Amino acid sequence: MINVNKFVGLAAVAAILAASPALAEDVKLGILGDITGPIESLAPPIVAGAQLAFDEVNAQGGILGGGKITVVTGDSACDPSVAGPAADKLVNTDKVTGIVGAFCTGATIGAATAAGIPGGVVMISPSATAPALTTLADSDLVYRTAPSDAFQGVKLADLLMQKGIKEVALTYVNNDYGKGLADVFKAQYAKDGGKVTADVSHEDGKADYRAELGQLAAGGTQDLVIIAYASGSGHTILQQAVESGDFTAYIGVDGMIGDEALAGIDPAALNGKVFATRAGAYAGASADLYKKLATDAKQDPAATYAPQAYDAAFLLALAVEKNGSAKREGLSKALRDVATAPGEKIQPGEWSKAVELIKAGKDIDYDGAAGPAEFDAAGDVDGIIVEVDVKDGKFVEVGPVK
Repeated sequence: MINVNKFVGLAAVAAILAASPALAEDVKLGILGDITGPIESLAPPIVAGAQLAFDEVNAQGGILGGGKITVVTGDSACDPSVAGPAADKLVNTDKVTGIVGAFCTGATIGAATAAGIPGGVVMISPSATAPALTTLADSDLVYRTAPSDAFQGVKLADLLMQKGIKEVALTYVNNDYGKGLADVFKAQYAKDGGKVTADVSHEDGKADYRAELGQLAAGGTQDLVIIAYASGSGHTILQQAVESGDFTAYIGVDGMIGDEALAGIDPAALNGKVFATRAGAYAGASADLYKKLATDAKQDPAATYAPQAYDAAFLLALAVEKNGSAKREGLSKALRDVATAPGEKIQPGEWSKAVELIKAGKDIDYDGAAGPAEFDAAGDVDGIIVEVDVKDGKFVEVGPVK
């Protein structure tokens, strides 16, 4: 016999639960940065850019019904052997839902293969640029908000030819980043009609590169391309190249753009003689919004890869909100949903607007500090490559490479 009173009571409880707002759920997210190692001078503004996005989420009502984002950081040291254990801690001990990072390509691949992919954790790197990341078997878990070096290498070659530099000596750090970027550059430079007169790889972390510089100078050109890291071999090579007097112009890439690259070198020996390429900020309404947010937070909006870090963090938070829980399952699909047209545009700082749209069941499409975040099948995005010159002992952005 049916117990009517019990049935009515259960129905009433169900009705109350349905009418009640969902309980807030806190979310733990990771930032895996190369805080020590050869890009340590570049890391602080990248970390700050990501943290700015997470802070805005918490300030605008929080995530998942009012929960808070808690950030756990790890140091991958731009080294796969360090990145693996650091990622393992974030994934299996700290139990993060997703990760911003790592920053170097080798560290990103090391972290992903050791812990991120096995743990089903979405990782979004703001600065890992080597082409090797495109072909990583990642189960659609590894993304980046910076353009691949398959793009930067082409633009670097184009820039040299535009400047009338048709012969260069080339040295690159012997890892995924250095070799990948060097290979793309050499192929495009040759296609454009340029010639590499000397091609020397080097190991990072040495105190003396004079032997390598001797090989490079023997090719006869006075224009030297250095693909390396500002806090590592790049600084030492630049300093010793200036001391040697064998070169008159020095060309770098994104990894070289940091104050550490110029430390201890006479500015008069560098002014007008050093230029480099890097991913640039998008020129549009979303970029303007980010610049104001960063400036108000006393951050440099033009810092290398800071805009891309902001986008990586904001996208990760949007994906969690879209996914509806702090679970890892489904986060990759949710990320593609919030990053891809069609949908109502969401720009930097518009967290509360995004939450209301998601709650209403509407599609959103994030346009970020670094531009539209339209991920392709490999998790890559298009981007803008800009020229950065040294003036008065400082790196100064000149503008996009045509």
